[in-house]
Amino acid sequence: MIKRLFDIAFSSIGLFASVPFLMVIAGLIKIEDPRGPIFYRGLRIGRYGKPFRIYKFRTMSLNAEEVGGPSTALNDPRLTRAGKFLRKYKLDEIPQLINILLGEMSFVGPRPQVEQYTRLYNEEEKVILSVRPGLTDYASIKFINLDEKLGDGEVDDKYFRQVEPEKNKLRIIYVEECSLWVDLVIIIKTAISLFKIR
Repeated sequence: MIKRLFDIAFSSIGLFASVPFLMVIAGLIKIEDPRGPIFYRGLRIGRYGKPFRIYKFRTMSLNAEEVGGPSTALNDPRLTRAGKFLRKYKLDEIPQLINILLGEMSFVGPRPQVEQYTRLYNEEEKVILSVRPGLTDYASIKFINLDEKLGDGEVDDKYFRQVEPEKNKLRIIYVEECSLWVDLVIIIKTAISLFKIR
């Protein structure tokens, strides 16, 4: 209950305070590609396996999902110029404050995944779906520069074989340790990691 009240209070404050900033980003997206929507509303799997639409600023071309997989290469040709900047500094994730306010996500929790990965969870990994997905967690901090780690070749295969198993281990650790204190530590570590991004 306390965690949910925290999510409601700070997502509301965050959305209200960032309105001018969000409008500037929306304008940049529209200037570069007037035809496309401002938001990307990809399908993700939430708590107890319930699907929901995630809010993100659109960082890719309109046909991105048709010409590529769920992972993003370092120099992915699907990325727009504004999208590269937004993704580097994680600014495309800000609209997920809406998902938090709606109760579909939390500030801290395993990052929501696409169904093609969650349906492959083994019995141990299914515990990941017992909590609300979040903006950040241990895996988000470790792989904050994921595009650089994946590089440009065979990124979907590399992600599935090398990154996803490690992420799932960290997600399980979060579920097992989950507490308000752990959430606070993760938020602080995430903020430090973001400030270190060049």
